[in-house]
Amino acid sequence: MAIGAFVESAQADGGEGYSGRVTPFVVLSCVVAGSGGLLFGYDLGISGGVTSMDSFRKRFFPEVYRQSQAQDTRVSHYCEFNSELLTMFTSSLYVAGLVATFVAASITRRYGRRVSMLIGGTIFVAGSVFGGAAVNVPMLILNRILLGIGLGFTNQSIPLYLSEMAPPRYRGAINNGFELCISLGILFANILNYFVIKITAGWGWRISLSMAALPAAFLTIGVIFLPETPSFIIQRDGDTNKARILLQKLRGTTSVQKELDDLVSASNLSRTTQYPFRNIFKRKYRPQLVVALLIPFFNQVTGINVMNFYAPVMFRTIGLKERASLFSSVVTRLCATFANIIAMMVVDRFGRRKLFLIGFAWSWGPLTFLVPAEVCPLEIRSAGQSIVVAVVFLMAFVIGQTFLEKLPMEQMEQVWSRHWFWKKIVGEKVEKKQAKSGKTALPSL
Repeated sequence: MAIGAFVESAQADGGEGYSGRVTPFVVLSCVVAGSGGLLFGYDLGISGGVTSMDSFRKRFFPEVYRQSQAQDTRVSHYCEFNSELLTMFTSSLYVAGLVATFVAASITRRYGRRVSMLIGGTIFVAGSVFGGAAVNVPMLILNRILLGIGLGFTNQSIPLYLSEMAPPRYRGAINNGFELCISLGILFANILNYFVIKITAGWGWRISLSMAALPAAFLTIGVIFLPETPSFIIQRDGDTNKARILLQKLRGTTSVQKELDDLVSASNLSRTTQYPFRNIFKRKYRPQLVVALLIPFFNQVTGINVMNFYAPVMFRTIGLKERASLFSSVVTRLCATFANIIAMMVVDRFGRRKLFLIGFAWSWGPLTFLVPAEVCPLEIRSAGQSIVVAVVFLMAFVIGQTFLEKLPMEQMEQVWSRHWFWKKIVGEKVEKKQAKSGKTALPSL
């Protein structure tokens, strides 16, 4: 794996000769910043559960609700949820996030990581209010757009903040805390959906949508008290004394000269780069560009976001009831969260490449945000992270829009009967089977 080999070589050179340990100050700063992952995870988990609730679909998507109640055996269960308006509710967030992350890159580079996190958290709180108070579909879509803008800012800035604050020897574990928070956010959303479905009055979905304001408020308030990263302090005004004091506090030692010298060298180079997005396409940054494009792409095509978006819907299509489908989503997410914890424990010991080769929830999930932030030098780091987030959001949008339109599994025989080669072999049998069952075409979606 070329990406993995490059990552390992980059990691082998990083942090050599640095002093320091994981101090309480680092832990506190990274816990506050990493909590931004709860926003992304909560939204991933909440939308699928909400759209599987009968009371929510009856109010906002009555046609989908009527199809699900009709129990027409000629229509696939997948088709019950196939609504462009319903998928727009899920995927509109990712279009907004895709655009917002490029705006966030400029703000993060010019004004700092804290400012981007503060903007993102504030907008996310506003979006949560619209979700909980929604009375029509336009308010729901506005809710999703505001959440997407907030996530565009937080997902762009938080991995950078964590990577720059963490001691190099423990950067993998600390940065993977962001993915753990994403997983915990999904888990919390699934558990909340499971319990609010018990509210017989049918307004439990309002709690689900509005509770996103809690982690967003925690992040927004907490960021006010966070310091900027030493890298940005040097990059912004060249104040090496201030950066030295902060490094000593972060590392718990006065022996920070080598790390400080490296930060100053990186900052000097960064000041000569005025257009990060233009520069990242230069030949010398080609490896970093490939990493920033392909890692999030392969993360998404594993199909994990299908489970994040539509797990409750998928469980309902195989016959589980409303509460059982939500409970099954909780169990699935518990397994993924356990894998995230394992990743935090082993990523700095065994390296990134080995994890890439052996799994998903302990590899492609946490490493998607970690590796690009590590391999991109300071002068293109914000641009590289924006590309990562943009690819994640673009692929999430595609998955959210198209998954419910995929061919039902029980009709996979139609694939062979329409194939240019296999239809010559299986076509006759399929036609006889269709004639016997009285079906001549696919059920209407």
